[in-house]
Amino acid sequence: MTRIAVIVGSTRPGRRGHAVARWVAEVAARHPAAVVGEASFELVDLAEYGLPLLDEPVPALFGQYQRAETRRWAATIGSFDGFVFVTPEYNHSVPAALKNAIDHLFAEWNDKAAGFVSYGVHGGIRAVEHLRLALAEVKVADVRSQVVLSVFTDFDYTGCDMTDPTAAGEFTPGEQQEQSVNTMLDEVIAWSVALKPLRADAGAASEGNAVSV
Repeated sequence: MTRIAVIVGSTRPGRRGHAVARWVAEVAARHPAAVVGEASFELVDLAEYGLPLLDEPVPALFGQYQRAETRRWAATIGSFDGFVFVTPEYNHSVPAALKNAIDHLFAEWNDKAAGFVSYGVHGGIRAVEHLRLALAEVKVADVRSQVVLSVFTDFDYTGCDMTDPTAAGEFTPGEQQEQSVNTMLDEVIAWSVALKPLRADAGAASEGNAVSV
Protein backbone atom coordinates (compact mmCIF):
# COMPACT_ATOMS: atom_id res chain seq x y z
CA MET A 1 0.00 0.00 0.00
CA THR A 2 1.18 3.52 -0.84
CA ARG A 3 1.29 5.70 2.27
CA ILE A 4 0.80 9.46 1.87
CA ALA A 5 1.26 12.03 4.64
CA VAL A 6 -0.88 15.17 4.68
CA ILE A 7 1.48 17.59 6.41
CA VAL A 8 0.14 20.65 8.25
CA GLY A 9 2.79 23.25 7.43
CA SER A 10 1.87 25.95 9.96
CA THR A 11 2.36 25.77 13.72
CA ARG A 12 0.91 29.19 14.54
CA PRO A 13 -1.83 29.24 17.22
CA GLY A 14 -5.16 29.93 15.54
CA ARG A 15 -3.88 28.72 12.15
CA ARG A 16 -6.29 27.88 9.36
CA GLY A 17 -4.05 25.07 8.16
CA HIS A 18 -5.36 22.33 10.46
CA ALA A 19 -8.93 22.74 9.19
CA VAL A 20 -7.67 22.72 5.60
CA ALA A 21 -5.54 19.62 6.20
CA ARG A 22 -8.45 17.75 7.83
CA TRP A 23 -10.57 18.50 4.77
CA VAL A 24 -7.80 17.26 2.46
CA ALA A 25 -7.57 14.04 4.49
CA GLU A 26 -11.35 13.58 4.29
CA VAL A 27 -11.34 14.06 0.52
CA ALA A 28 -8.36 11.70 0.25
CA ALA A 29 -10.22 9.01 2.21
CA ARG A 30 -12.86 9.02 -0.56
CA HIS A 31 -10.28 8.75 -3.35
CA PRO A 32 -10.70 5.52 -5.37
CA ALA A 33 -7.19 4.35 -4.46
CA ALA A 34 -8.01 4.70 -0.76
CA VAL A 35 -11.37 2.99 -1.12
CA VAL A 36 -9.83 -0.14 -2.69
CA GLY A 37 -6.91 -0.18 -0.26
CA GLU A 38 -4.16 0.81 -2.68
CA ALA A 39 -3.32 4.03 -0.82
CA SER A 40 -3.70 5.40 2.67
CA PHE A 41 -3.53 8.94 3.98
CA GLU A 42 -2.47 10.18 7.41
CA LEU A 43 -2.50 13.66 8.93
CA VAL A 44 0.93 14.78 10.18
CA ASP A 45 0.89 17.97 12.26
CA LEU A 46 4.23 19.76 12.65
CA ALA A 47 2.96 21.34 15.87
CA GLU A 48 2.98 17.91 17.53
CA TYR A 49 6.70 17.32 16.92
CA GLY A 50 8.24 20.30 18.70
CA LEU A 51 11.20 20.58 16.36
CA PRO A 52 13.61 23.30 17.55
CA LEU A 53 15.34 25.63 15.14
CA LEU A 54 17.80 23.28 13.43
CA ASP A 55 20.38 22.35 16.06
CA GLU A 56 21.82 19.09 14.71
CA PRO A 57 25.64 19.16 14.81
CA VAL A 58 26.01 17.02 11.67
CA PRO A 59 24.42 18.03 8.32
CA ALA A 60 21.27 16.05 7.51
CA LEU A 61 22.93 14.62 4.38
CA PHE A 62 24.90 12.23 6.62
CA GLY A 63 21.87 10.91 8.50
CA GLN A 64 23.63 11.04 11.88
CA TYR A 65 20.74 12.51 13.85
CA GLN A 66 21.63 13.29 17.47
CA ARG A 67 18.43 14.83 18.85
CA ALA A 68 15.45 12.76 19.97
CA GLU A 69 13.06 15.17 18.23
CA THR A 70 14.91 14.73 14.95
CA ARG A 71 14.93 10.94 15.21
CA ARG A 72 11.19 10.91 15.88
CA TRP A 73 10.59 13.20 12.91
CA ALA A 74 12.85 11.04 10.72
CA ALA A 75 10.95 7.89 11.68
CA THR A 76 7.66 9.52 10.75
CA ILE A 77 8.77 10.91 7.39
CA GLY A 78 10.70 7.76 6.53
CA SER A 79 7.53 5.68 6.86
CA PHE A 80 5.73 7.45 4.00
CA ASP A 81 5.93 7.09 0.21
CA GLY A 82 4.66 10.55 -0.63
CA PHE A 83 3.39 13.81 0.81
CA VAL A 84 0.74 16.49 0.49
CA PHE A 85 1.97 19.76 1.99
CA VAL A 86 -0.71 22.11 3.31
CA THR A 87 0.87 25.54 3.58
CA PRO A 88 -0.01 29.19 4.01
CA GLU A 89 2.08 31.97 2.52
CA TYR A 90 4.13 34.04 4.96
CA ASN A 91 5.90 37.08 3.52
CA HIS A 92 6.07 35.70 -0.02
CA SER A 93 7.35 32.30 1.16
CA VAL A 94 6.73 29.23 3.34
CA PRO A 95 6.35 29.22 7.14
CA ALA A 96 9.70 29.00 8.90
CA ALA A 97 8.51 25.92 10.81
CA LEU A 98 7.92 24.02 7.56
CA LYS A 99 11.27 24.96 6.03
CA ASN A 100 12.96 24.00 9.30
CA ALA A 101 11.21 20.60 9.27
CA ILE A 102 12.41 19.94 5.73
CA ASP A 103 15.97 20.98 6.58
CA HIS A 104 16.13 18.59 9.55
CA LEU A 105 16.21 15.53 7.26
CA PHE A 106 17.59 14.31 3.96
CA ALA A 107 17.40 10.60 3.07
CA GLU A 108 13.91 10.27 4.55
CA TRP A 109 12.60 12.65 1.86
CA ASN A 110 14.48 11.10 -1.06
CA ASP A 111 12.75 9.65 -4.13
CA LYS A 112 9.25 10.43 -2.96
CA ALA A 113 6.48 12.52 -4.50
CA ALA A 114 4.74 15.62 -3.21
CA GLY A 115 1.66 17.65 -3.98
CA PHE A 116 0.55 20.99 -2.56
CA VAL A 117 -2.52 22.62 -1.05
CA SER A 118 -1.90 26.31 -0.39
CA TYR A 119 -3.97 29.11 1.04
CA GLY A 120 -3.64 32.82 1.66
CA VAL A 121 -4.48 36.29 0.41
CA HIS A 122 -2.87 35.35 -2.89
CA GLY A 123 -3.76 31.67 -2.62
CA GLY A 124 -0.34 30.76 -1.26
CA ILE A 125 1.06 30.25 -4.74
CA ARG A 126 4.35 32.02 -3.99
CA ALA A 127 4.92 29.83 -0.95
CA VAL A 128 4.63 26.75 -3.14
CA GLU A 129 7.07 28.21 -5.66
CA HIS A 130 9.67 28.35 -2.88
CA LEU A 131 8.64 24.97 -1.51
CA ARG A 132 9.22 23.28 -4.86
CA LEU A 133 12.81 24.58 -4.94
CA ALA A 134 13.58 23.43 -1.39
CA LEU A 135 12.10 19.99 -1.95
CA ALA A 136 14.08 19.50 -5.15
CA GLU A 137 17.26 19.68 -3.06
CA VAL A 138 16.12 16.78 -0.89
CA LYS A 139 15.17 14.74 -3.97
CA VAL A 140 11.38 15.07 -3.73
CA ALA A 141 9.52 14.99 -7.05
CA ASP A 142 6.75 17.59 -7.00
CA VAL A 143 3.64 17.14 -9.14
CA ARG A 144 2.28 19.85 -11.39
CA SER A 145 -1.29 20.08 -10.10
CA GLN A 146 -1.81 22.34 -7.10
CA VAL A 147 -4.83 23.20 -4.99
CA VAL A 148 -5.07 26.97 -4.44
CA LEU A 149 -7.40 28.29 -1.72
CA SER A 150 -8.30 31.92 -1.12
CA VAL A 151 -8.93 33.36 2.33
CA PHE A 152 -11.59 35.51 0.66
CA THR A 153 -13.64 32.91 -1.23
CA ASP A 154 -12.93 29.62 0.55
CA PHE A 155 -13.58 30.84 4.09
CA ASP A 156 -16.76 32.22 5.66
CA TYR A 157 -16.45 35.03 8.20
CA THR A 158 -20.13 35.31 9.12
CA GLY A 159 -20.40 36.32 12.76
CA CYS A 160 -16.68 37.06 13.05
CA ASP A 161 -15.39 40.32 14.42
CA MET A 162 -13.42 41.50 11.40
CA THR A 163 -11.43 43.90 13.57
CA ASP A 164 -9.99 40.84 15.35
CA PRO A 165 -6.74 39.83 13.60
CA THR A 166 -7.09 36.28 14.99
CA ALA A 167 -10.47 35.65 13.34
CA ALA A 168 -9.84 32.59 11.18
CA GLY A 169 -13.38 32.16 9.89
CA GLU A 170 -14.93 28.84 8.90
CA PHE A 171 -13.34 26.84 6.11
CA THR A 172 -15.92 26.50 3.32
CA PRO A 173 -14.08 25.39 0.14
CA GLY A 174 -15.74 25.91 -3.21
CA GLU A 175 -17.32 22.87 -4.88
CA GLN A 176 -14.61 22.72 -7.54
CA GLN A 177 -11.86 22.37 -4.95
CA GLU A 178 -12.56 18.71 -4.18
CA GLN A 179 -11.94 17.81 -7.81
CA SER A 180 -8.71 19.82 -7.66
CA VAL A 181 -7.61 17.75 -4.67
CA ASN A 182 -8.41 14.49 -6.45
CA THR A 183 -6.47 15.54 -9.54
CA MET A 184 -3.46 16.37 -7.40
CA LEU A 185 -3.78 13.09 -5.48
CA ASP A 186 -3.93 11.10 -8.72
CA GLU A 187 -0.51 12.47 -9.59
CA VAL A 188 1.00 12.06 -6.13
CA ILE A 189 -0.09 8.43 -5.92
CA ALA A 190 1.10 7.62 -9.44
CA TRP A 191 4.49 9.26 -8.90
CA SER A 192 4.91 7.67 -5.47
CA VAL A 193 4.36 4.25 -7.02
CA ALA A 194 6.65 5.02 -9.97
CA LEU A 195 9.48 6.08 -7.63
CA LYS A 196 9.24 2.93 -5.49
CA PRO A 197 12.10 1.12 -7.32
CA LEU A 198 14.43 4.04 -6.59
CA ARG A 199 13.52 3.93 -2.90
CA ALA A 200 14.10 0.18 -2.88
CA ASP A 201 17.51 0.57 -4.53
CA ALA A 202 18.50 3.27 -2.06
CA GLY A 203 17.42 1.08 0.86
CA ALA A 204 19.42 -1.86 -0.44
CA ALA A 205 22.49 0.31 -0.94
CA SER A 206 22.16 1.70 2.58
CA GLU A 207 21.97 -1.81 4.05
CA GLY A 208 24.98 -2.87 2.01
CA ASN A 209 27.01 0.05 3.29
CA ALA A 210 26.03 -0.76 6.87
CA VAL A 211 27.16 -4.36 6.40
CA SER A 212 30.46 -3.36 4.80
CA VAL A 213 31.25 -1.01 7.67
